[in-house]
Amino acid sequence: MIDSPGAYQEAVARLKAWAKAYYIDDNPVVTDETYDALYREVADYEKAHPDVIDPTSPTQRVGAPLKEGFKKARHLSPMWSMEDVFDQKEFEAWAARNLKGFADERFYVEPKFDGASLNLVYENGRLVRAITRGDGVEGEDVTANARTVASIPLEIGHKGLMEIRGEVLMRFGDFERLNAERLERGEAPFANPRNAAAGSLRQLDPAVTASRGLIFQPWGVGVNDLAFDYLSEQMAYVYDLGFRRPPVREVCHSVREVEAVYERIGALRKRLDVMLDGTVVKIDRIAVQEALGYTVKSPRWMVAYKFPAVEKETTVKAVVPQVGRTGVITPVAVLEPVAIEGVVVERATLNNYDLIEKMDLRIGDRVTLIRSGDVIPKIIRVLPEYRDGDEVPVKRPDHCPVCGSEVLDEGKLIKCQNIDCPARAVNAIIYFASKSCMNIEGLGEKIVEQLYEAGLVREVEDIYRLTMEDLLRLEGFKEKRAQNLLDAIQKSKGAECWRFVNALGIEHIGEVASKKICETFGLDFLNADKTALLAIEGFGEEMAESVLEFVRVNKEKIARLIATIRPVVPAKEERAASAFTGKTVVLTGTMSKPRGEIKAFLERLGAKVTGSVSKKTDYLIYGEDAGSKYDKAVQLGVKTLSEAQMREMAGET
Repeated sequence: MIDSPGAYQEAVARLKAWAKAYYIDDNPVVTDETYDALYREVADYEKAHPDVIDPTSPTQRVGAPLKEGFKKARHLSPMWSMEDVFDQKEFEAWAARNLKGFADERFYVEPKFDGASLNLVYENGRLVRAITRGDGVEGEDVTANARTVASIPLEIGHKGLMEIRGEVLMRFGDFERLNAERLERGEAPFANPRNAAAGSLRQLDPAVTASRGLIFQPWGVGVNDLAFDYLSEQMAYVYDLGFRRPPVREVCHSVREVEAVYERIGALRKRLDVMLDGTVVKIDRIAVQEALGYTVKSPRWMVAYKFPAVEKETTVKAVVPQVGRTGVITPVAVLEPVAIEGVVVERATLNNYDLIEKMDLRIGDRVTLIRSGDVIPKIIRVLPEYRDGDEVPVKRPDHCPVCGSEVLDEGKLIKCQNIDCPARAVNAIIYFASKSCMNIEGLGEKIVEQLYEAGLVREVEDIYRLTMEDLLRLEGFKEKRAQNLLDAIQKSKGAECWRFVNALGIEHIGEVASKKICETFGLDFLNADKTALLAIEGFGEEMAESVLEFVRVNKEKIARLIATIRPVVPAKEERAASAFTGKTVVLTGTMSKPRGEIKAFLERLGAKVTGSVSKKTDYLIYGEDAGSKYDKAVQLGVKTLSEAQMREMAGET
């Protein structure tokens, strides 16, 4: 019996140790009955003495009020997506490309868990926020729900500010139990454990999340004040803080060693009770990671080395042409339904009609289908040995299947050129109004189609000409509903610049690239030339040409939209000129603070921080154990500064 605050704290400490053994170490040290008995004693004492409740007590994981919705929250540092490779040749090409200029570097390898990404923020040892990945910059605040996940520590031994990233997973057994319960209630089952984990994490009632048996598996860190040279050391420290360790984690000194670990994790895959879809390979040395940097979407120093996709056989029932919002006509195969890893597949992309001809694919053919992770199902092989003579060749479309106008056929690309084509107009408007673009609430697919059919909206500009009188003519619209839609359209005016650029639907330009464009040019992107576009980090020829072509064709329309919507370009932070403004700087050696903090400090002063020394380098700033970069700087005559000299030049005392 707990009869004092001291006994209560001892009981809480025992409960936390038992919970860690069960949820983190997978090594229970007491029976469920013993754990439950002490849990009830602690809960009873807390009920009688609410003034002494320890906020990290296991009893406090559930108890938040029901939410009305999730608020947005920004990550302290971006949560990047990963580049994917699917075979040994692609992996070796990635390694050769990114290790060029870096000799004898090593890799850090862990399993790639397939779940819902989550970012945990700890301050002074306490969990203060949990944010879903979202768009990588901003996600949803699910802190109350995350606190119910037993494998997420509510407190850790590290007292600095730190982001810990990982996957929220659902075990296969819990997934099957949950789907059985949903079927009993007449609800649709989840397609796979990943979707079930994501749905469970976003429940408005934290008690529901708590009932789903979720687990959290870390794979990285964001903002931190750690001073390790290698990621493998950093992650070992994270796991020692009380997080679940992966079944395999290895440091490899060659591509061949990585391949061996990849095979070992692949063999382990079927024995685990959570979803794995590959391995994650990262360059281990943090200084090299910083030197390599990032593309628009992903770090150059990290890659997802995926397992071979699951293959299934099925039959092609038809091939239908699908017109996208840019007018491109894509063939889609209609299939005999086939289940792949819990997902029933009835359609598959065929990319283009040239591919169909090269594969000699016919309607009625037996084919091999793959689906890997979130990749759209794809036909990879035709099986002609099954043919009986009834198969029908696939015809290339010479007219648009939607509007009937002639098409432009450039081989791989077949495109409807009719700007009034309903498929183009409707899809472009739907995309323009979508959540990740102008976010016009209430202007969904069915309403756009209704407006188009009524002749009220033929192009994006028409949205902003709608009136109450127009809307009241439509079936299902009363005054309140009409006013809500008009208010939402009005509210979209003054949207952030990147939302506007993203909403235009420029080929190859998504949310991340739109933000880069607006950060660089603001609304003057209409006048950007190719050289300026290629100077944006992560932009290549295809992206630059796509922007230029789109602007050439639509410049007047874009200008009219800008005049109507008046997108907002965030004001750039005014920086006072410093000794480092416009200077190219390289860092080397161990300094008083992590390299990332020093880099950010110099960038705030207007410097460009790069990873390698050249004749164009203005300053090399060095700490203890400065290596070959220092020697090269001296050889090239580059001015060298100690950290103290750098801070003195920056005006710090």
